[in-house]
Amino acid sequence: MTQAETGRSVSPNDMTERSRFRDTVRSLKHPNFQLFFSGQLISLVGTWMDIVAEAWLVYRLTGSSLLLGTVSFAGQIPVLVMAPVAGMVADRFNRRKVVIATQVSSMILAFILAMLTLTKRITVEQVIILAALMGIVNAFDIPARQSFLVEMVGREDLINAIALNSSMFNGARIIGPSIAGLLVAWKGEGWCFFANAVSYIAVIAGLLLMRIPPKPRHAEMASPFEHIAEGFRFVRNTAPIRALLLLIGLVSLVAMPYAVLMPVFAARILHGNARTLGILMGAAGVGALAGALMLASRRGVRGLGKVVAIACGFFGTSLILFSLSRWWTLSALLLIPVGFSVMTQMGATNTLVQSMVPDRLRGRTMAVYSMMFMGMAPFGSLLSGALADHIGAPRTVALGGVLAILGAIAFGRYLPKIRVEARQLLDAAGLEAAERMEEVAARVLS
Repeated sequence: MTQAETGRSVSPNDMTERSRFRDTVRSLKHPNFQLFFSGQLISLVGTWMDIVAEAWLVYRLTGSSLLLGTVSFAGQIPVLVMAPVAGMVADRFNRRKVVIATQVSSMILAFILAMLTLTKRITVEQVIILAALMGIVNAFDIPARQSFLVEMVGREDLINAIALNSSMFNGARIIGPSIAGLLVAWKGEGWCFFANAVSYIAVIAGLLLMRIPPKPRHAEMASPFEHIAEGFRFVRNTAPIRALLLLIGLVSLVAMPYAVLMPVFAARILHGNARTLGILMGAAGVGALAGALMLASRRGVRGLGKVVAIACGFFGTSLILFSLSRWWTLSALLLIPVGFSVMTQMGATNTLVQSMVPDRLRGRTMAVYSMMFMGMAPFGSLLSGALADHIGAPRTVALGGVLAILGAIAFGRYLPKIRVEARQLLDAAGLEAAERMEEVAARVLS
């Protein structure tokens, strides 16, 4: 129906809102990304159900903060160890096939965990072993999946696809924990694990239905070891990427482990149950979704370096305030800015790194990103679990917040020194139209 037929005029504000919405979801015009997005959304709801249920199961069986950290350590340390090989695999082999293999492997492990729990045979030792196996799978999945985005949407929509991918992850983070909290209280943790296993079918089906044009693969003259070393040299010698990844490594080590201690806050500090845990994690997901959507609405990368510094500082401040709360409603409200700020920092970092890295090094660079993001987290989880047993969960979280603020200050002071190299990297990548490149690149990390 046209404007004349309805008799209504379209205001400039309406047109602006429609344009903004189209910009926010522009990656979904690509059929392959549509399949990926819909399948992953279903699968990630199951993943978040699994995360909440597993944390509650371990805490119910042991009552130990240290063992919570141990399980998290076992699930994340393989990323640090295996990521260099995984990055090489992502750059040398068909990324879609690698992702299909990792999703099938994850589904099998989820079914095993579900069956052991439903038959009442599950032990903490088995949870740790399965977490470690899932960590190995994730080590290969993360760089392959992140690098695969550019093959689905092209470079022109890559920034938006990264942000929408984060939106999807955090949308599921709102729904999954809420369902898990109710389902654990009603039927137990096993059915959450079973739902997660079934949810992988959606993403596997989407990947199989994709039509990706064959990508020519150049014969690799270098050995696998030399191939891996080349990726590390690129990150080490590229100051903007090195600075971004060092900051994310620091935050993952000292501040991100707050999530590992959520069962302690839910049960001991706030005197709640599994439903309380689901609400707390869902609240963080609300903030994270808002941060991801904010990034998705951006048209370019201008000023994202400053956004990273501010978001990191805000994350630390929010964690300190959360650690002081003893009222569950206030705690849930404070987790909204926690989720918003950490998602903004991580999403902006991912966007900047992928915008500056050459395609041939994308898998290996994203492997280093995963080492900093997830590879440092197990040490933080183990450290925070042990520290919480001695000084308490609130003080442990507050200390992480203070260190995140100090990292943000140091990164902010370093930004002016890396503008020129950032401009050169973006110029080589051809990220913006020629007439806007100088303006964008000159201010990208200002």
